[in-house]
Amino acid sequence: MPDNSQVQPVAFNCEGGLVLNRSTFLMQPGEALELENFEPDIEGGYRRIDGYSKFINHVVPFTSTSSEKVLMVANFANKVVAARGEKIFSAASTELSVKILAATGMTGSGTITVDSTTGFSSSGTLQITSEIFTYTGVTSTTFTGVTRATSSTTAATHTLNTIISENWTERDTGRTDAVKYRFERFNFDGNDKIIVVDETNAPTVFNSAISATDVSASSVAGSRFVAAYKSHMFYAGKSTTPAELVFSVPFDEDNFTSGSGAGSIKVDDDITGLKVFRDSLFIFCANRIFKLTGSTSSDFAVQAVTRNIGCVNGDTIQEFGGDLLFLGPDGLRTVAATARIGDTELGTISKNVQSVFDLNIRDSALFESVVIQDKTQYRLFFTKANQAENITRGIICVMKADKYEFSEIRGIKPSATDSFVEEGNVIVLHGDFSGFIHRQEKGNTFDGTDILGRYRSADMGFGDTGIRKHMQRVIVNFKPESTISADLFIRYDNEDANSTRPDAYPFDSTQTFSQFGSALFSSLDGTARFVFGGPSQPLVRQAVEGSGFSVALKVNDNLTTAPYSLKGFQLEYQLGARR
Repeated sequence: MPDNSQVQPVAFNCEGGLVLNRSTFLMQPGEALELENFEPDIEGGYRRIDGYSKFINHVVPFTSTSSEKVLMVANFANKVVAARGEKIFSAASTELSVKILAATGMTGSGTITVDSTTGFSSSGTLQITSEIFTYTGVTSTTFTGVTRATSSTTAATHTLNTIISENWTERDTGRTDAVKYRFERFNFDGNDKIIVVDETNAPTVFNSAISATDVSASSVAGSRFVAAYKSHMFYAGKSTTPAELVFSVPFDEDNFTSGSGAGSIKVDDDITGLKVFRDSLFIFCANRIFKLTGSTSSDFAVQAVTRNIGCVNGDTIQEFGGDLLFLGPDGLRTVAATARIGDTELGTISKNVQSVFDLNIRDSALFESVVIQDKTQYRLFFTKANQAENITRGIICVMKADKYEFSEIRGIKPSATDSFVEEGNVIVLHGDFSGFIHRQEKGNTFDGTDILGRYRSADMGFGDTGIRKHMQRVIVNFKPESTISADLFIRYDNEDANSTRPDAYPFDSTQTFSQFGSALFSSLDGTARFVFGGPSQPLVRQAVEGSGFSVALKVNDNLTTAPYSLKGFQLEYQLGARR
């Protein structure tokens, strides 16, 4: 038997997130030098992110060319509202709750059972993956009178929770030279509505039937930003008056009679975004931030929050963790209300990953952001002109207690985003540059493309980088959610070219020790995820080879794999000679 009397163990939890601004001498063992397509897990550790899949199977129709990107995606009135080219469309989406076999015949009297038919037309056409269906009736959870494999498509098997969607319906047209849509959902008169602005055309209001009505006033045509505050509609960002804020009379987004409560406000900098937060309307500018308080035109007042810091792009502004988060010229910042009424505190939170922002702020053509509420997570995407999707990067920010942890995303390139909560479920949507609408946090791939998750620890010297460590074993504590496949690497001496570089060690769920017989995982098309016969957070004991003065661990995904969480590691070694 080997002599283990001199083996020394060092254990650490995976916590602290991506840290790029400190020497490895100062980094904690649980912090990461590389954390790509992993997210700091609110339950502890680093979790490989979920993928995304199509939320509407049909492509959004284009106006002139298929290279037109999606300019807007928004959830409204139980439908997805999307803009592309010169038009705005709507469509409904749901998921299968009963599996459909390829051999199941549907020739006019078939039935498809789904989670809900809310938002769908009473008859029409459906698509599941590439198969087209027609139907003649609906109940609350079924489509009836179904004929399958229409339009020269082929009958196929469709598993549980597969997306089923209807054709796009045109809702507005003639929106020449629309640039980037922004929207506000509101209710001034007991009826839900959504208003959209596109930087060029008149603002347009859609009612719950998704019928369009243009705002008639020329003073707000071409607005970039819109926000509802104290029952007034505020418009800003016109190219001809970039520092002016125009607001309507109370309870009427299309009435600008000055004697009835409408008006305008000018600030001394170009407006880059609007956001209502804690009973104030925050006005973000290129180099300043203001906040508007009051309830009517008679008592509206503007005061400066800061005259030294601005917001790079209004699409980065989100309410997150009780704060407003936005992208400043030096990274992510918060506008946090303090205990003193009327006072405001500004704070920078992204110093740990400052180099990521330095590389991406200047030359990104587009910024998109979303909040995933049930994970207290903010995602920011950097989109660069002519950059392929698989190398497009973004940042994940997770709030944990009184601190923020970060990681990177690679492989998601949104052109428009929206997130909302529906029956307790957080739904995150994005439109892409090919005309499709996707749902994030869904599936194990990026719409069929493997997700490449990468983790690298700090280079650990265990208190003394002058003494060689002969590694014996690595114990991995992780939490699998289904079958996984990844590789574990051990690297020495800050990956010096002359150091030992052992081959990859397999790291997958087949190594999970079972408590009762074999450890089996539920199938991907099952309605739930269970581990049968295995612990929920197993320990994998891996004998390793090699030695060095510092040690680093790496985990890389190997092709398609389900999400899993890295919880912590224990490294066991024997001391060698001093250098």
